[in-house]
Amino acid sequence: MSLFKRHPQPDQYDDDNDAQIDPDLRLRTVRTAASTIAESIRSELRAQRRSARRKRSLFFRKDKRPKTADSTISDVPTVASGPRITGQRRNIYVNTPLSAMEVDQNGQPLVRYARNKVRTSRYTLLTFLPKNLYEQFHRIANIYFLALVIFQLFPIFGAASASTAAFPLLFILVVTAVKEGLEDYRRAKLDEEVNTSAVTRLGQWRNLNQPLDPRPWYQRLLHINAPGKVSKGVKKLREKEADEGMRIVLSKGVDGDRVSMSTMDPNESTLSLGRPTGAGGRQLEDIVSVDSHTYPPGLPPVSEIGSWGQNKSHSAYQQSIPSRSSFGVIDWKRRICGTARWERTLWKKLDVGDIVLLRENEQVPADVVVLSTSDPDGLCYLETKNLDGETNLKPRRALQATSSIISEEDVEKSSFVLESEPPHQNLYLYTGVLRFTDPANGDSRKEGVTINELLLRGCIVRNTTWIIGLVAFTGPDTKIYMNGGITPSKQSKIARETNFNVIVNFAFLLVICTLSAVIYGVLDGSPNTSVKVYDPGVDETNSPALNALITFVSCLIAFQNIVPVSLFISIEIIKTIQAYFIAQDIDMYYKPFDTSCIPKNWGISDDLGQIEYVFSDKTGTLTQNVMECQKCSIYGVVYGEGITEAQRGAATREGRADAVEPEELARKLAVLKDAMVSTLMKLFKNRYAQINKLTLVSPKLAEDITNRTSEQAGHITAFFRALAICHTVFADKPEQAKKPCYLEYKAESPDEAALVAAARDVGFPFVGKSKDAIDIEVMGQPERYTLLKTLEFNSTRKRMSVIVRTPDGRVVLYCKGADSVIYERLSASVDPALKEKTTKDMDMFANGGLRTLCIAYRVLTEDQFLMWLRTYDAATVATENREEEVEKAASSIEQELLLLGATALEDKLQVGVPEAIEILHRAGIKLWILTGDKLQTAIEIGFSCNLLKQDMEIMIISADTPEGTRAQIEAGLNKISSVLGPPSLDPRKRGFVPGAQAAFAVVIDGETLRHALTPDIKPLFLNLGTQCETVVCCRVSPAQKALTVKLVKEGRKAMTLSIGDGANDVAMIQEANVGCGLLGHEGSQAAMSADYAFGQFRFLTKLLLVHGRWSYQRIADMHSNFFYKNVIWTLAMFWYLVFCYFDATYLYDYSFILLYNLVFTSLPVIVLGAFDQDIHAKAALAFPELYIRGIRGLEYTRIKFWSYMLDGLYQSAVVFFIPYLVWSLGLATSWNGRGIDSLADFGTTVGIAAIFAANTYVGMNTHYWTFITWIVVIGSSLVMLLWVVIYSYFPANNFFSTTGSFVDEVEVLFSNVTFWATVVFSVMVALAPRFLYKFASSAYAPLDKDIVREMWVCGDLKDRLGIRHRKASKNTRGLSDLETAPMFREPHARSASELTLSHMYEPTRVPSESLDANEKRQAGYTDDSLEVERTTTPLVNVGSSEMVNVQTEQPAPPTVSPHESYYSSNDIPIPSPIPPSLYRFPNGEVGEKSSHSRRPSSSSLSPDVDGTAAPGTGDSFEMQVRHAPSPSYSHSRSGSQGFRQHVPAYSNEEAYPAAGSDRLHPDEASGSMQSWTGAQAL
Repeated sequence: MSLFKRHPQPDQYDDDNDAQIDPDLRLRTVRTAASTIAESIRSELRAQRRSARRKRSLFFRKDKRPKTADSTISDVPTVASGPRITGQRRNIYVNTPLSAMEVDQNGQPLVRYARNKVRTSRYTLLTFLPKNLYEQFHRIANIYFLALVIFQLFPIFGAASASTAAFPLLFILVVTAVKEGLEDYRRAKLDEEVNTSAVTRLGQWRNLNQPLDPRPWYQRLLHINAPGKVSKGVKKLREKEADEGMRIVLSKGVDGDRVSMSTMDPNESTLSLGRPTGAGGRQLEDIVSVDSHTYPPGLPPVSEIGSWGQNKSHSAYQQSIPSRSSFGVIDWKRRICGTARWERTLWKKLDVGDIVLLRENEQVPADVVVLSTSDPDGLCYLETKNLDGETNLKPRRALQATSSIISEEDVEKSSFVLESEPPHQNLYLYTGVLRFTDPANGDSRKEGVTINELLLRGCIVRNTTWIIGLVAFTGPDTKIYMNGGITPSKQSKIARETNFNVIVNFAFLLVICTLSAVIYGVLDGSPNTSVKVYDPGVDETNSPALNALITFVSCLIAFQNIVPVSLFISIEIIKTIQAYFIAQDIDMYYKPFDTSCIPKNWGISDDLGQIEYVFSDKTGTLTQNVMECQKCSIYGVVYGEGITEAQRGAATREGRADAVEPEELARKLAVLKDAMVSTLMKLFKNRYAQINKLTLVSPKLAEDITNRTSEQAGHITAFFRALAICHTVFADKPEQAKKPCYLEYKAESPDEAALVAAARDVGFPFVGKSKDAIDIEVMGQPERYTLLKTLEFNSTRKRMSVIVRTPDGRVVLYCKGADSVIYERLSASVDPALKEKTTKDMDMFANGGLRTLCIAYRVLTEDQFLMWLRTYDAATVATENREEEVEKAASSIEQELLLLGATALEDKLQVGVPEAIEILHRAGIKLWILTGDKLQTAIEIGFSCNLLKQDMEIMIISADTPEGTRAQIEAGLNKISSVLGPPSLDPRKRGFVPGAQAAFAVVIDGETLRHALTPDIKPLFLNLGTQCETVVCCRVSPAQKALTVKLVKEGRKAMTLSIGDGANDVAMIQEANVGCGLLGHEGSQAAMSADYAFGQFRFLTKLLLVHGRWSYQRIADMHSNFFYKNVIWTLAMFWYLVFCYFDATYLYDYSFILLYNLVFTSLPVIVLGAFDQDIHAKAALAFPELYIRGIRGLEYTRIKFWSYMLDGLYQSAVVFFIPYLVWSLGLATSWNGRGIDSLADFGTTVGIAAIFAANTYVGMNTHYWTFITWIVVIGSSLVMLLWVVIYSYFPANNFFSTTGSFVDEVEVLFSNVTFWATVVFSVMVALAPRFLYKFASSAYAPLDKDIVREMWVCGDLKDRLGIRHRKASKNTRGLSDLETAPMFREPHARSASELTLSHMYEPTRVPSESLDANEKRQAGYTDDSLEVERTTTPLVNVGSSEMVNVQTEQPAPPTVSPHESYYSSNDIPIPSPIPPSLYRFPNGEVGEKSSHSRRPSSSSLSPDVDGTAAPGTGDSFEMQVRHAPSPSYSHSRSGSQGFRQHVPAYSNEEAYPAAGSDRLHPDEASGSMQSWTGAQAL
């Protein structure tokens, strides 16, 4: 129950009625958590008032018929609210004949509904082969390869072996098909689990909505699955059901009694049981069956949870209502056959119109309308986390007209028609009408059906013994399936770019083939050429044109390696290796689930290195679904010593991570808990306490409650008594025999359960509840309260109340809710100082990331209660505006309240979430939260995980019309543009730097998002959202999540990643470029549909910043090098055509052509793509800013591709023409007298030079030389030489050649110095330009990663990261030294608050005395804000007011940096002048640190880790990682930059301006620069 709101100002409620307000001013921006939540409350109240005004303005009604009081069935409005739903409405008939318009000539229904069988897999056994081949041949390269294979089947084109040419293509097709088939098999297996799940359906009963023979035509033709025949799957299910043949007799709970259950023999007469009749006591008979299979996987089996009689029902806690047996759809006089029986069947066998019986803890198999439940009031409870991610239980109601149905006979005696709307995606909207004839008088009646009477597929029945329902939508028509989408086929960004490169290369291939064919045709048509003299009859035909065409195809075959088929084989091998490395990463292993990261889609690993937007679910993804009561404020006194994640994150950003280290905090909290428990145990005995779950730790609370003479003890008792009474929780004793005092609380909301559990552990346990009594204990003494009335919570009321009669006879109303609604209902007698103090406490709680709740009470006189009860009962039976009348009556009693205090709960985050988000932000990645949770809840979590920060301008977008949505979005755009200027869409400026400029965030609700995603508004929303660092979307459906992801992915051409853990996240996971699923307690739907599955959100940093960045770098380099090596090989053959009549003669021996890409040059590029590392993993995590190159796509650009292609062109000319010139100058003979003038001699020389050049070139581009790299790069060239030796001794007629031209070639070439000199000289000339370019760029214009590599190889980066050197001699300094302290230890196995930053930096403090009164008010410094009462000595000084004050910007003239930002071309103004920092010296003294005190030597590469910026200096947001600062400049400020405090700063004169160039210029730095060549051997 999210009741946690801030107190709004009433004078601000009506501002949006003023038409004179400019749209720019209508949208306010807020900063702190308290003000953000308060603004969200105001926006909701404004929307409610607008809705109320619209209702009051409807003076003319279409339906003026008077309502009769004798019918409690409300009419349904003819026009549903909300958007128009397209499609054909459906009528579902139960024991009522279909109308003549709805049947064919044979009396069978015309409408055919979808089966309940679902399929998320892409293939079936019949469609796999054709569909997979169709998808694979969508690649242009595969079509090209297939055409070449076909050409080589004809000998006229001179191909040596067609079968050999077809092998690479077949290999690609088979490997790809097997991989995709395995992936799809997993999906099909999950589908089969779902479709074969068990459900109880009413059998031997005619469903009039289905034809007598529903089989498709092919099944009728084959005479299979005859109607009425029990299938093998159903037989197998029924055979394994336990206790088959025994029947259960159930009845509804009456007068608060336990729902009865008994088993009986089916042959025994049911009359002997004395079965009562009527709605309140009729029995339900069912076959006892325990389903051993549950779905989704991960749920405990039914046998462990308990069957019908083993769990208590929530119905026992509901008040009964008078029997309505005389009213409804049941005609007691109707004659029936009585053959209908409940039977077990499979989910996929369900059809529209079936009657199903659902039991507790079963999953709903289809969208079902509730007809009746075990509760006498018709209530049932659902868990909807698979749909919207929420873990709290949702109440649903049975239709009043059908609530008396509790047996098979009742169904047979019923007769009605459900008029239903068409299927659609909206999870929160449903409109239908139940039409029936009143059996008493024959009048036509109708009852409205809403979403409150509909159970959606995927929900789980909780706390309800049984439910009888009518199937309304099945399979693809269910809401969860319509929100899921179709499983896509994803292709990486580089793969799509490769298609373009393949097209360009193919065009180039066509050009050179056409040129060769044209020249050959011209020469062939010329008379008196040398060919006609020396080679008569060589032409295939007498037509020069046909000969030119044959030459064209022959050149296509000869030059086919320009578009290499081996590229795709190599990519498959490389990505398989990369997937293996990801799966074996121990840092991403999660022990509780015994699982590591599981790559499910191997083909998109390089996309992980280019992610710009991350879309995350909240519940279960960022949080643990665990609520803890951390603090409370009782009568103005704050209790609770816990430290929240938001406070830990703020302390870490301030440089005080050691102060909030989890181990130290846990130790201190354990000491305080022991002290508190010891004090309480001396006072009383708490039998129900669960000390290990005590979260409200406060020794001061125990001391105050012990002092019985103080007034505060009475306030504390009243406060916790209210928590123990005011709720809808019920207590369960799962092991009553073994642990009679062990209580488990089950609630509609985890918040309520946490509050009641906190009261229990303090000494005020809620013991149990019956129909009209509440049992609690107060400090060991039992108390019983009579429950008079419960006023339930809803999103409009934002509060709940209970009215009880105390043991002494008084009537007391307890109320809890949002302070905005509680405060306006407080009595005038409440002390204003108490109200102000409690408000400050709640603001402090909210700013610390806690969810707050106000507690109040009122003592009623007997007359007041009785008069109100009559008013309330009259409102509940009102026939017009019933909801408004009930709310008005409830509000009338919830007045004149007395304030008790406030609670603060923490929605526990997963370990390391705040730090992971901080690192992702530093990497330039923007995070959007897409959640189905409430607005205020999402805001609180946003602040808890540091996604929303105090220095952000937060805009709340909330409107109920498209016009209002457009106005607010435009106002937001105006606000941003006035601060940041116009947006830039330059891809080279993608990504952002936290703190570099003013930060904005947007919070938007689901209804407003629906308008924002309309075609005319979504460009504006896209522009607004992409200019913000954070976007939070609340109350969104799965389909809206997918649409939001699609909007950013397609609108900005950005790389997106979605991460979630539930079935409601499947749609956005499939829509994003990369989908990640968390393996958790919500089932495996998200993980099965994802591309990567792992255990915790924090693993995302390692996956993206390390594996993703490596994969992107490797694939980008591998692609460029692969195209290069094929160009140098192929174009050398083209240069030879100039000298051989352009007749497509091969320059190389055919064995070299076959083995070039297979053996001689394949392994170096594969090793480069699989194992290369430009920087170490820990360095990548320490400098996440390096990731921004992937966001901007700078590692694989067309310029880089063409530079490699031109390099190949140049080198091909070198390796051909240098040997040609040597051959032209005259050649020596070999030692055996043979000349080296044959084509084989020349071609082998060119080929060996090209292979040596290609392998060495790949080695030059390799950053990380392991022993594998050495073996492969050098070994590949040696294998080529070995092949020359071996092949020279082959017989003349062999597989590769029949001419014998290569016989004894090793003796001819290898014995000649000319050959070796030619090869070595050619390779050196070919590689010299690339070598010189790499040397110059790394030495004089290095990239950030080059500098980090140099710090790793030549500097002290390893020492700073706490990594030992391989050589012991380099470990000159101990890790205890401050200057060599590690940046972090095991960041992915521990939370970010566990990061050990071993420096002695004291964060900057702005003295409040230096600010005038106006500045204090703007900066958040008030006298009151610094007087937060502490009830005990705090664990850590991380108070909320301190965090706000430190991070709040102060008004100052804007100071513009003299240098452009490294990441942005805009000048960056400094937010405020920074005063001198304080430094704690090793001797303990604290003082200002002089910039002259510790100046490293000019040649040192060790950055200083302890600095802050001097006052008034500009701040350049470059990657400042090179030398220590000069004396003229102080150090860069620490603050909220996370790891940035470890990065050294330059003076303004030393900074390297590199806007748009992505380079740092070291020529202005002090000290000498080491040559980059030394770093090549990393």
